[in-house]
Amino acid sequence: MGKILAFIQLDDGQPNRNALEALQGGQQLAADMGHQLIGVVFSASSPQQLQFKMDEIITVAAPELEHYSADTYVAAMAQIIAAEQPDLLIAGHTYQARDWLPRLAAQISRPLISDCIGFQKGAQITWVRQVFQGKVHADVTTGEGLAIVSFQAGAFRHDRLESGSPAIRSQEVDLSAVEVQVRAGEPFQDTKAAVDLSRAERIVAVGRGIGDEEKLALVRELAEALGAELGSSRPVVDYGWLSHDRQVGSSGQTVAAKLYLAVGISGAIQHQVGMKNCGCIVAINKDANAPIFEIADYGIVADLFEIVPRLTAAIKEHRSA
Repeated sequence: MGKILAFIQLDDGQPNRNALEALQGGQQLAADMGHQLIGVVFSASSPQQLQFKMDEIITVAAPELEHYSADTYVAAMAQIIAAEQPDLLIAGHTYQARDWLPRLAAQISRPLISDCIGFQKGAQITWVRQVFQGKVHADVTTGEGLAIVSFQAGAFRHDRLESGSPAIRSQEVDLSAVEVQVRAGEPFQDTKAAVDLSRAERIVAVGRGIGDEEKLALVRELAEALGAELGSSRPVVDYGWLSHDRQVGSSGQTVAAKLYLAVGISGAIQHQVGMKNCGCIVAINKDANAPIFEIADYGIVADLFEIVPRLTAAIKEHRSA
């Protein structure tokens, strides 16, 4: 029976959300291909949060893995691959994965298909990627042997993971001879004030249709009523009305919220790339031809200054009932 290794990145001991989304894709792949699904964590023990359907989890403990380094991650995974001989290695397309997976692929001379949004089953697995900032979907296939695949945030739903009680197995690696040439700097999210929209369940995002900074209070109130994070399109950030950590899109964050409410956002392709994989997309825009309506599940063609206060009031009334 073939094997699929699913690398599960841990952030401060907790499974990364993007990694869990990729694991859900791994469950689908394992079922379709009839392969074993084996999780791999760089930790001395498996977190309790990993009670999901897998054949087993391999824990890899080494002092050199306590802090992220592309050199040690590559060396450790290369040894795991040599021992396990998998057909496929999958991971979430996190900032770390973007750094070390290409190095791993080059070192072991295997193909890397990065930032995939899904796959199609046929005579062989076809990987689906977005190119030209999401304007085109490309189908990619590989030949025989190991392939390395990373999945874009939101490609799969972590809340649809099948539960289970996988066996735990430890695997030793020898990293004593690894020369660390590249050391990681400060994490991308380095202050308590920074916002990680990729973890948000609900997001209310505002675009240039809000008109000016003073009117942002309307959208903030709606976000608070919904218990949502406040996001934005790039123009709002360029104007200086909100900080860059609120920006969604190709030059901002990629999100996969259950609810994404776009207020006054036209929906340029650069913005869609960052939010089109959200579970439910609701758009409010007075322009009936705005591109955002092409991907919205629900569209409201109206003046946001009329709709948002009424929507906020209705939500507050419902919650107080």
